This record gives sequence, C-alpha cells and structure tokens, in this order.
Amino acid sequence: MGFEEMATVSQQHSSGSINKNLDSGKYARYTAEQVEALERAYMEFPKPSSLRRQQLIREYPILSNIEPKQIKVWFQNRRCREKQRKESTGLQSVNRKFSAMNKLLMEENDRLQKQVSRLVSENGYMRQQLHSSSKVSTDVSSESAGDKPQHPRKDANNPAGLFSIAEDTLAEFLSKATGIAVDWVQMPGMKPGPDSVGIFAISHNCSGVAARACGLVNLEPINIMEILKDRPSWFRDCRGLEVFTVFPAGNGGTIELLYTQTYSPTTLAPARDFWTLRYTTTLENGSLVVCERSLSGTGASPNASVASQFVRAEMLPSGYLIRPCDGGGSVIHIVDHLDLKAWSVPEVLRPLYESSKVLAQKMTIAALLYIRQIAQETSGEAVDSLGRQPAVLRTFSQRLSRGFNDAINMFNEDGWLFLNGDGAEDVVVAICSAKNLNSDSNTLPLTGGVLCAKASMLLQNVPPAVLVRFLREHRSEWADFNMDAYTAASLKASSYAYPGMRPTRFSGSQIIMPLGHTVEQEEMLEVVRLEGHTFTHEDAFLSRDIHLLQVCNGVDENAVGACSELVFALIDEMFPDDASLLPSGFRIIPLDPKPDASTSHKTLDLTSSLEVGPATSHAAENASSSYNARTVLTIAFQFPFESNLQVNVASMARQYIRSVISSVQRVAMAISRSGLSPTVRPKLSFCSPEALTLACWICQSYRYYVGADLLREGSIHRETVLKTLWLHQDAILCCSLKQALPVFIFANQAGLDMLETTLVALQDVTLDKIFNDSGCKALFFEFSQIMQQGYTYFPGGICISTMGRQASYDQAIIWKVVEEEENNVHCLALSFVNWSFM
Repeated sequence: MGFEEMATVSQQHSSGSINKNLDSGKYARYTAEQVEALERAYMEFPKPSSLRRQQLIREYPILSNIEPKQIKVWFQNRRCREKQRKESTGLQSVNRKFSAMNKLLMEENDRLQKQVSRLVSENGYMRQQLHSSSKVSTDVSSESAGDKPQHPRKDANNPAGLFSIAEDTLAEFLSKATGIAVDWVQMPGMKPGPDSVGIFAISHNCSGVAARACGLVNLEPINIMEILKDRPSWFRDCRGLEVFTVFPAGNGGTIELLYTQTYSPTTLAPARDFWTLRYTTTLENGSLVVCERSLSGTGASPNASVASQFVRAEMLPSGYLIRPCDGGGSVIHIVDHLDLKAWSVPEVLRPLYESSKVLAQKMTIAALLYIRQIAQETSGEAVDSLGRQPAVLRTFSQRLSRGFNDAINMFNEDGWLFLNGDGAEDVVVAICSAKNLNSDSNTLPLTGGVLCAKASMLLQNVPPAVLVRFLREHRSEWADFNMDAYTAASLKASSYAYPGMRPTRFSGSQIIMPLGHTVEQEEMLEVVRLEGHTFTHEDAFLSRDIHLLQVCNGVDENAVGACSELVFALIDEMFPDDASLLPSGFRIIPLDPKPDASTSHKTLDLTSSLEVGPATSHAAENASSSYNARTVLTIAFQFPFESNLQVNVASMARQYIRSVISSVQRVAMAISRSGLSPTVRPKLSFCSPEALTLACWICQSYRYYVGADLLREGSIHRETVLKTLWLHQDAILCCSLKQALPVFIFANQAGLDMLETTLVALQDVTLDKIFNDSGCKALFFEFSQIMQQGYTYFPGGICISTMGRQASYDQAIIWKVVEEEENNVHCLALSFVNWSFM
C-alpha cells in the first residue's frame, strides 16, 4: 500500500460512524440560545464537577431547564467532537505529507530510470566503438553536462548579455536538480527512509565537486527562498555576501551580481571568494527558482592586501528549486556545484577541496537542516531553554562559530597584525587593536585589543568524535584555570592582572548545563561552570567560578557534519542576550573518508551513552580499531590585553598554546594506540553486557532489600530490564561510593529531566549538590542505616537541579546496589517518587 492509499484509508476511518452520532442534528431539541450558552460554558468549564455544574446554571439561567446529566453528556460529546476534529486535521496533514513525499519519490524514480537508460545507451555506444575500431576512442560524448563547457562566452557588461547568461544558468541548474546532467550517486551513510531528513546524492566523475539534496519542509516557498538567499545566516563558512547590482529581468524575475567571501577551515590554506550572478524567477508551475553561477573576470575584487588572502573559486550552475505543496509546505531541491581550486592548497589538505561528500556535509545538508530547524521553531515544536527563545540560542551558536572562524583566518581587512615569532614557527600570533574589533567584540571593555594564537597539526588514526568528546568532558586535562580566570577578570572589569597575581586553583568540578540543540541533535549549545577556589583567606568569600558559553558538534561517530568542533567563550554569570563573546576552541577535520556509517546504528535511549567504570564498549572498540585515517586539528585561542602588557600576553599565549598542543598530542597518542584514551570512560551500547548487568543489579538489590519489585512483572526478562528502567516514571539515579564525594554514574530519563542535565555532564554532579542543607544532614544521619539495613525511606522533600531549579518529590527510596557474584557494594541507588518542578 502506497503513501497516498495509507493516508486515504486513515482519513476515511477518522470520518466514520462516530461523527454521524455527533452531528448537530442530535441536539436539535436545544434552542440556539441554549447551544450558544453551552458553547460559552464549555470554553469556561471544559470538565465541570458537580459543584461547577451548579455554578454554571447560576451563571447561565437559560440552561436551568436542562438536566445536569444531559449537560454532562453534552460536554462529553463536545470533547469527543473537538478531539476528532484535531485527529482529522492531523490525519489530513499526514496525508498531504505522504502525498508530497510519494510524488517526490516518484520523480526521483523517474530521474533514476532516465539515468540508467542513458548509461545503458552510452555503454552500448562504447562497445560498438571498441568493436569497430582497434584504436581506443577519445570521444567525449559520454561526459556529463557537468564536464562540458558551461556556457559560451557572452557579454556580461550589459543587461541583455546577463539575462542570456541567467537563462542558460537556469536551464543547466534544472537539468542537474531534476534531470540527468550529472551522474548522482547516493551519499554514503544517508539512506532515505521514514525518518530521513531528505534524499542526498553526490556527483560521480564530473568536474569540480557537486552535491544534491531534496526534501519536504513545512514552510512556504517564499520564506524558504528568503532564508536560503541569506547565505551567511545558515552557511557557517560564509564570511560575507555583498549585492553589487540588482536589476529586473524581463519575465518578472531579478538578476543580482554578488561578491561572496568564505572562510578557510584551517590555518594551512587561504580562504575562497566568488564573483557570481544570481537569478531569481518563478516557473510556469508556480515553483520558485534561485540559481547562481560564477562570472568570468575579476569582478568585484577587493584591494590587493585583501585579495592576497583569497583564492577566486568558481561556482558552476547551482541553486534551489522550491515547489509549493497542496495544503502547505514545500518540496525543495538543492544543488551545489563548485570548483574550489584544490591546486592552491597543500597536498595533504586536497581531500577537503576535492570531495563532493565534504561539500554536501558543509553546505548542502546544512542548508536543508537549517530550514527544518526554522520550520520547527515556527511551528512551536522547539521549546525555550532557561527562558530564552530558540532564535536567541541559534544566534549565540552563529556568533561563536563566526568569531572562531575570524580567529582562524585573521583577515587583514579586520585589522589583524601578525607579530614576529620567537624562533619557532609552530604557533602564529596576531593582534587586533580595540578600534578595529568587529561588531561582536567592540563592546568588550578593552583598552588594548585582542591577541590571538593559533596552530594546526596533523593527527593519525584519531577519530574526531572521540577526541572532541575528551576535550569537552575533561577540560582539566588540557586547560589552565588561571588563564580562564585572567581572561574572565579582564573582560569583566578591565582588570588586566597578569596571571599569578591572584592565584586560583581549579577544584576539578565542571558542570555542563544544556541550553539547546539542533533538530537532528548534531550541535549542542551549553553553559559550562568551572568551580574555582582562592589560596588566600582574604578572598575566600569571593566566588571564583567561571562560566563558559560553549557550542559542540560532531560528538557522534555517525554525525553528518564535515568536522567536530568545540568552541567556547567566557561569559558573565548573568548571561545577557547581547553578551559580548571572544571565542576560542578546537576544530578537528577528517582528511580521509569516515568508516561506512551503515555498519553501525544509532540508539534512542540512555543506555547508548551509559558510563559505568572502565568497561569498554564493543561498538566503540570496533569503530576505533577500524578507523585508519588522518585528521587535521586547528586550535585558536583569543586573549584580551592592555597595550603595556602586549609582549607579556603574547609570550604567555605562545606558551599556553604549546602546552595545550602537548596535552592534545598525548591524548591523541593514547587514542591512536588503544582505540580509546585510558582517561576517557567509554560509552556502553544498549546491548552491551555491562549496561544490562548494572540494570539487573539495581532491580535485584531493590527486590532483596525493599522486598518489592522495582519494575512491573512484564519486565523480568534480562533483555527488557534496561529499557524499562530507562523509561520508568520515577527518577532513578545511581552514585558511586568510591570517591570522597559520591558522584552520579547513572540516571534514567526521568532522572536526567529532574536534574536538567545530560549523561555526559552527570559524571560531574555529586550527591550533595542535589540536596539542600536539611536534605544533606538527613542523608548523612541515615547513611549508616542504609549501609547496615540496605535501604531507607526518605519523606517528601526538595532536591535541586543543576540549573538551580527546585523539584519536589513525595518520597525517596535509597538502597544499596550489590554486585551479584562478589557481594560487594557497587553503588547507591535513589528513586524519587512523583517528582515535579515547583
């Protein structure tokens, strides 16, 4: 049964005999005034009690001659009608979506059939040539349109010539988007399916690199067009886009001449720029088209000093085809086709500029995911975090990324001046005076400016996801807390004290508080709190905690992104929406193809990330052992400075970057040798025996000490214990007793929701931090009883989440979790019954 048939049957079912019983004819005995009064009463009292029903009659005397039971029945039927209307609307929406997807798949099938027919024809032609001639033919008739000259030379200096180029660009773009001008092959690891974002393909044997995407988006075509035309808002590598000329085309469209600059992803290659023509028009079937291609000549080249930092790249006919769907939404086709002039970069980096897959990850897929993110926010599906709108959080992520890219590229146009080195060329240092800072940093309280130190290095056999997880979860292994404290003090009050004047030590506690994530959870925005303590008694009463705003992506081995990043900036604890940011961070880019993602799978439950002790995940071992590739790591750190301390800060920055590089190399070596760093606690998959064992220990110990079953009877099988525990309605947490302060090692979904944290951040939360003073005292008083008796009951009380919010619970049960064979206490388990935020 196809999509359309399924949806039609569902819609017919929803409009069955029930609706016939609820027609207004059934209530014809009521007058129009009574029906109007019942409707108003329903809006005010949708579920009235008997007391409310009496009040209802007092407020609406016209209903006094209707029996209370009849009013109750009317209200019930009214709720049924409202529920059915919602269900019918939802089914109609699903029906429209299935119809659009069915049409899209049919079009894709037709295109593939045409491509197969052409390949068969070309194969037959080549066979005929080989048999008819002993000489190998050099005929290029089998080349795709992507290999042919894109258009004959035309005059780009007058509107008529530009319009002719625009029409040719439109035709070539449509032949790529819906035709067979390019040999498209399915992108590895992106198989289409019910939960797929869209259909993705990359080019095969064509000039340059090309990628294609198509999918269904719940936005109107005009809105999608405006979003995509604003390339800097969604393409993180786009530094700027300037429209030089706009004039109308003869068919109601517009032609624009654009100059675009893009960032270089590393410190080892120059950035790219484009001089293009963009043509926007409407087709006869109502579809919107935005197509673009490079123009010959230098065009709007910047001045010589700026031009030296860019290489002019070429955009072959590319663009967006946006077709409206019946009932709302749009089907979008995206084509990106570029020639990035790979000859201009070091040979080791050429895979980044010659790979269609990298282009798809960085640009094509990013565009479709961004539109889906906007659609989700527009429909209200995206929830606010800490009282902030999703658009505000998205802006923070964009600002962090842009500031980090500016630091990596250090454009002369922005006022960056390079400093002489200290004899070694491993670290590049530059300064930007306060008057030349960009708009995002010029509000910082700086009298000197910003100093940036950057470096790149090549790593072997280090999966980017594993390394970025280590950098994120174990900051104390590579960061210097005094450097963070110095920067925080400098930005907060223009107090440029040299590090060491107010010695501070890092307690080792790092609290990661999630703010939001993208629709596919590829990118996470977080606030990190680092707890610090002073050595001097006179400053003991002052808080030395440091807060970071942090964006992280690529932590999953199966992520669709082109790289893994950890970018952060110090912020004030008040964290205003217009907070100034000075981003620093790491970017890890694989230079060789990733392992085939089809050999692994994603799980949707907590236990795919459960951390318990030193056991090693088989999935992680296999992924690491099979990873044999090169990656380039780029580091860029920014520091504020005062003019008279420039030399000192520059020397300090060089030493600090070299220290970070040494730490990262040590970790990378451990990862490369063993597959996982010994200091990184690996993640257990859902099917791993360690995760199942812990779940069984929790349930068995509960039954032994409390005398009851923690889970329902249907969950006694070993295979279902873990999943049922994860979905349990009560907040269940486990903390290890092997440290001086008990640290949490496990929480089910309800537990993570109550603590408002993630599994990764859970390991930094200690037991004492979730209770207030009275709760800590009660826990300490009952601890000996727990260890002797094996369990205890806590009366209702209050616990505190990592975000500082209070959650009440009716009862808490605490029991020992004992290892089955050795009879040793493994951890302490807590269950909070009927918890809710106050």
